[in-house]
Amino acid sequence: MDVFVYGTLTDPDRVGTVVESFVFVGPAVLEGCRPVVGRYPTLVPGGETAGRLLRTPDIDALDAHEGVETGPYVRVSVSRTDGGTVAVYVGDPDELVDGDGPGGGLAADERPTEWPGDGPFADRVRRYLDAEAVVVRPQRS
Repeated sequence: MDVFVYGTLTDPDRVGTVVESFVFVGPAVLEGCRPVVGRYPTLVPGGETAGRLLRTPDIDALDAHEGVETGPYVRVSVSRTDGGTVAVYVGDPDELVDGDGPGGGLAADERPTEWPGDGPFADRVRRYLDAEAVVVRPQRS
């Protein structure tokens, strides 16, 4: 499975501690979400994010690492501009961006925007991705 990575998982040494088998297949840009950093990196609506496409059969290991079942991240499917889909992990900024993160956290005016709508975090993320036609654009290396 291909996964768009934008934070600590862009580092091959870090990925190697999480999954047994992987390859980076090239740079990519996520259009429609921008990164924010707190305790851990995550995404919020608007803008774009540079990252890499990671290919691995060990998606269960990535899910466990990101805490999909118990933690603040959700795995979503995003369309690729060259066809198909790619997985993206999105963390809840309310849980991840608290001002205690690396580099001293964020000032009040740097707080991320909220994922729009009502309901559970995962549902709000999915609705936004669908409504705003968020895509991953692979780039030529």
